[in-house]
Amino acid sequence: MHRKLGLIVAAGVAAVAGFAAAGQAAAKDYLGVACKSPAPAHCSGEACSPLLGDPGTAVDPKTGRKYWLDYPCDLKPGDKVVFILNIHGAGSIGQWQRHYFPAFDYKDKYKLVVATPTAATSPVRVPGQPGVRVWVANADDAFLQNITTEVIDAFGAKNIKSFWLAGHSQGGATSHRIVCSDFFRDKVDGLLSLSGGRVGRAEINPRFGPPKADGSPPDPRPPGAGGGLLGGANLPACQFSHIFETGEHEVVSLPSTSPLADEFGCAPRVEEKDVVDDQPGYVWDYARQGYKVWGMKARPGTAHVWLYPRCKGGRVVADVERLDKGHTEGLEPHVTEAIVKLMVSAPGGKISGAKS
Repeated sequence: MHRKLGLIVAAGVAAVAGFAAAGQAAAKDYLGVACKSPAPAHCSGEACSPLLGDPGTAVDPKTGRKYWLDYPCDLKPGDKVVFILNIHGAGSIGQWQRHYFPAFDYKDKYKLVVATPTAATSPVRVPGQPGVRVWVANADDAFLQNITTEVIDAFGAKNIKSFWLAGHSQGGATSHRIVCSDFFRDKVDGLLSLSGGRVGRAEINPRFGPPKADGSPPDPRPPGAGGGLLGGANLPACQFSHIFETGEHEVVSLPSTSPLADEFGCAPRVEEKDVVDDQPGYVWDYARQGYKVWGMKARPGTAHVWLYPRCKGGRVVADVERLDKGHTEGLEPHVTEAIVKLMVSAPGGKISGAKS
């Protein structure tokens, strides 16, 4: 009797193990990338330094270039996802950007697909920075287009709830440059600018920029000099939701109005409840920390959020200002999630052809 019961139990355990193994085998890998939660190559602080040279987990077959791909591990047929193309700034790399705006922390909770590429070493020469990576139209646009096409094909156009470009610094400027291009204008539903340009200019700090070699601030920009305004005054040639995020020390002030909000018929801006973080972001500029306009070591913080409500079609127009922060401190967890929630709340449907 006991032997028979033991055989039954053993058979049951074996069946459960078999089902688990079958479930694991049935789990779908996208673009050759096995899903992991938490996301792979996750790091914090100085521990990130050895990992920054890793170009990613997915490969663009047309160019052979790698990029990071993070996606929900529990996707079911018909699940809708929000696709984010996460673009780093000049001199940076995809793995740093992945931790600067760590949307991958929320990929399972909000069903995010996040692709984070690295620019090719640019022919543009920056004094003191040979071989710096800068997004260049001819060298990199095709790569960004390839990634977009690969992600859409892999996850299915009908399953892309919305598509956002997210860019830090020169990556934000690149997002503004390409968003209304022939390839992206009928695909992009939203643009998140991480210190990379606002529709409706914000006045930049006259001493914005990396510190000098001795750690002193850069020379002030002459009055009226180019680059004194962050973003464009003119409305873009296509329509998209827009979130602008900046560190307090980067700008003189944020405008209280938005021409894009006016275009969408939004109500006057409303200040939301402050977002308070008791944990720091993951990364900062390890080599040039100490000048607050450029950025200090990552630390906890508070952010103001202004939302322009009741926009036509439910579009999102918002400004986020992180207090006592500069250009390079990685975003803290709560403010990252607050921005992700705004992105997810915005309408989409350009890729899928269905309004959301």
